[in-house]
Amino acid sequence: MADGHMFNSISLVGRGGANPGQLRVHTRGLLWKKQGGGKAVEVDKSDIVRITWMKVPRSNQLGVQVKDGLKYKFVGFRDQDVASLTNFFQNSCGIPPEEKQLSVSGKNWGELDINGNMLSFLVGGKQAFEVSLADVSQTQLQGKNDVILEFHVDDTTGANEKDSLMEMSFHIPNSNTQFVGDENRPPAQVFRDKIMSMADVGAGGEEAVVTFETITILTPRGRYNVELHLSFLRLQGQATDFKIQYSSIVRVFVLPKSNQPHTFVVVTLDPPIRKGQTLYPHIVMQFETDYVVESTLMINDDLYASKYKDKLEPSYKGLIHEVFTMILRGLSSTKLTRPGKFRSSQDGYAVKSSLKAEDGVLYPLEKSFFFLPKPPTLILHDEIDYVEFERHAAGGSNMHYFDLLIRLKTEQEHLFRNIQRNEYHNLYDFISSKGLKIMNLGGGVQAPDGVAAALRDEDDDAVDPHLERIKNAAGEEESDEEDEDFVAEKDDEGSPTDDSGGDDSDGSDSDSEKEKITKKEPKREAAGGSKTSSSKKRSSNSNDDGSKKKKPKKKKDPNAPKRAMSGFMFFSQLERENVKKDNPGIAFKDIGRVLGERWNKLTAEEKAPYEAKAQIDKKRYQNEISGYKNPSTVDLVDESDSS
Repeated sequence: MADGHMFNSISLVGRGGANPGQLRVHTRGLLWKKQGGGKAVEVDKSDIVRITWMKVPRSNQLGVQVKDGLKYKFVGFRDQDVASLTNFFQNSCGIPPEEKQLSVSGKNWGELDINGNMLSFLVGGKQAFEVSLADVSQTQLQGKNDVILEFHVDDTTGANEKDSLMEMSFHIPNSNTQFVGDENRPPAQVFRDKIMSMADVGAGGEEAVVTFETITILTPRGRYNVELHLSFLRLQGQATDFKIQYSSIVRVFVLPKSNQPHTFVVVTLDPPIRKGQTLYPHIVMQFETDYVVESTLMINDDLYASKYKDKLEPSYKGLIHEVFTMILRGLSSTKLTRPGKFRSSQDGYAVKSSLKAEDGVLYPLEKSFFFLPKPPTLILHDEIDYVEFERHAAGGSNMHYFDLLIRLKTEQEHLFRNIQRNEYHNLYDFISSKGLKIMNLGGGVQAPDGVAAALRDEDDDAVDPHLERIKNAAGEEESDEEDEDFVAEKDDEGSPTDDSGGDDSDGSDSDSEKEKITKKEPKREAAGGSKTSSSKKRSSNSNDDGSKKKKPKKKKDPNAPKRAMSGFMFFSQLERENVKKDNPGIAFKDIGRVLGERWNKLTAEEKAPYEAKAQIDKKRYQNEISGYKNPSTVDLVDESDSS
């Protein structure tokens, strides 16, 4: 472990529940990434002040406390990991990890330990529980001996969990020697004053630091007053009200719209907010690009001087989206992402496209792709397996457009359609510069002639190897045969980067609801307009009047091997009836969504049996297809197995 080590199935524990992910410990610190994308925690070695180990049920918990008082707790380490990591931290960081013991006695009398902004309750010297004072919104002294702690309300906290900690009460008798007071200040008052000095008390008040009125929000749709408080963001609408802690904000995107007087500002959340049965991982705001505002911050002078002097200005004047993002960044310390080097043919930052029958724009960013406005879809470059440029199958318009398929390592696919042909070289050059794998149609099968027509640019003399392959296939013909059993899309398994609802209704557009969609492949026309058969030789059959006869459709061989199933599909087979029992009267379209949510909550160990079945079934399919000699059916092999 001289250079570090990687640990899988490690969960980050917090008020929003436990999120599974991957932890990398190295000589510069540690990095934790949530499984499936989203929240990431990076801690520099120089910021670590304390490291603790604690034995918890079925695993070990690593506690890492940093200079600003925050403490990160990671669960899922084996016993053998404890010894190796202890030596690693001691040698690389110079910090010997401390061993803490968990109290399981169930007693509610003990001692309080305040370290940084972490409050621990100890019973017999062992820790019973621990809470962060940064989550405390208010404290109340009830009588002379009871202190009540109220925690921030957070609409993202309950997104993944059914229960959330809201209030806690401590009884501190006058005989207490830990918080020594006097006749006018009993120990309970001393304890409350100490909490007040360390917690984020007051941030839960009604007065906002700044308010932006009547802002258009596309997801969740509506007009809201956007309030920025000291520790949370509030969206106040006529019918709904969202309160979001800054700790739930992963990143903020500032994305101008080309040739339109609007700018997108997207606040990405983890966990997402919930409205009804729909989860919203992205808040998509739309500001008028040229609108100028002047705002004065409502912050106490002492608080400003002690905490925000280096982060914020007392007042701002400028474009509304710039003022909003600067204040939000100063209050939340979140990172901003703006467009990078990519430019479209219209000198914009995005290309027009469509996703799931919704028109929008696709932003190729330095570390991700972002489709807006609906459904807002964020795709990190690290999550991409490969991309494909495909011929656009839309009748006579196929000469002017092409499609871009992005396939993730999780086997989820995003198909961006109706991209103008003059954007091809811009996208190809950008994707190539990022080192992303570009595959031809079908993972090696030559592309049909329609792609060459769609992507041809006679004015460009530069040699593009991918485009040359497409042009060389221009003489190929394709089949207008329909495959009635072709599965169009696989379930996205509840991807956290996709807006599962898409609008304010019941989220019926979610990929997770599409368990098994039967799709008829559309009849395509070649660039010349003539229909072709599956044979590489042109048909010479014609009537006396010169019109061509249509070849009869080939029927699918009933003896063709059954396609392999994924781990999620095996899980769905077993859980479908349980979902129906747990949700009487549930609509068919909602079953897939519930199955996707349950699948996402499984740990890697719980998913292992289903993934093992999937591997066995995949080998079965490969063995059967290798002995299957019908070429027309072999062409229908699931592309997820060809790479």
